[in-house]
Amino acid sequence: MSEIFGAFLRLGLTSFGGPTAHIGYFRTEFVLRRGWLGEADFAERLALAQFLPGPASSQLGLAIGLHRGGVAGALAAFLGFTLPSALLMTLAGLSAQALPGGVAAGAIAGLKLVALAVVAQALWGMARSLCPDTTRRLLALAACAALLALPAAALQIGVIALAAAFGATRPMPAAAPARMTERGRALGPVLALACLLLAALPFARPYLGAGALVFGGGHVVLPLLREALPGVEAETFLAGYGLAQAMPGPLFTFASYLGAATGGIGGALIATAAIFAPGFALYALALPLWSRIGANGRARGAVAAVNAAVVGVLAAAFLTQILPAGLHDGRAAGIAALLLALAFGTRLPPVALVGLGAGLGAALL
Repeated sequence: MSEIFGAFLRLGLTSFGGPTAHIGYFRTEFVLRRGWLGEADFAERLALAQFLPGPASSQLGLAIGLHRGGVAGALAAFLGFTLPSALLMTLAGLSAQALPGGVAAGAIAGLKLVALAVVAQALWGMARSLCPDTTRRLLALAACAALLALPAAALQIGVIALAAAFGATRPMPAAAPARMTERGRALGPVLALACLLLAALPFARPYLGAGALVFGGGHVVLPLLREALPGVEAETFLAGYGLAQAMPGPLFTFASYLGAATGGIGGALIATAAIFAPGFALYALALPLWSRIGANGRARGAVAAVNAAVVGVLAAAFLTQILPAGLHDGRAAGIAALLLALAFGTRLPPVALVGLGAGLGAALL
């Protein structure tokens, strides 16, 4: 298991750029370099990760670890890939309430503007890929309008459920994927039991709910957690989200930051486990059924519609939460415009945007 842990730890320390970049790193490392699985095997596991809710790149890492070393390999892959950013975000969360004013306050304001730029970029990319036709564009607009009219966590869930029901009436053609056989059949039931145990802890429930409903990428966790955690100050919340862009590894470790900020080290542990557990449980339970699920046109249609609705959910969060929190004066608007231009017009990596935003905020805000 040390081989699996070491390989994923190296990626956890160096894989900047978000889920899409992570998938490229995984293919290079485990298909091309190490030969742990072939192109077809990799593609099948990736397809399932994209089909289900949850953190797609972490689910794919779990599947690679499971394929290589069974349940122990899956655990080693998760820990190696997640620990670096989870530890750093936990430390940031522990210090969030103790940060002094002055320069630190300006840096936090700059991080909020980084969150604005990064979410805008993610929203644009998701809209282009997940809403390719008029029907799905209208679905995204309807979801956004509903949440602008009545912003509430319960309505977010309702919008996603209605989109799934609508999509199921519009089946999509799909070829049956190959059947995958994995070692460690106990992983699914074990993770499902872990979800049930976590659900008994009130502190874990907001993170469980967010982890179970995230379609379309890790950025969607933002509106779900913001509505589920109204007690967290907007500045603390958005500063942590901006900081998460500078971390390698999964964006879901934003939950580590929030858990630490509201519940200390124990809160960070519970939040981290709770946000990953639903997606992992769904993935492990779906593995033996994938050949049938992937060939079901109604299921494909439902997921396509949900992904379109998620674009609307994120758009509503951008308009109601991120823009008002960041653009408080002319200087903030100028910094935001610069960061947006760099995010859309250059290939500047997220970590560079974070450094620039924090520095400009410290100097000017």
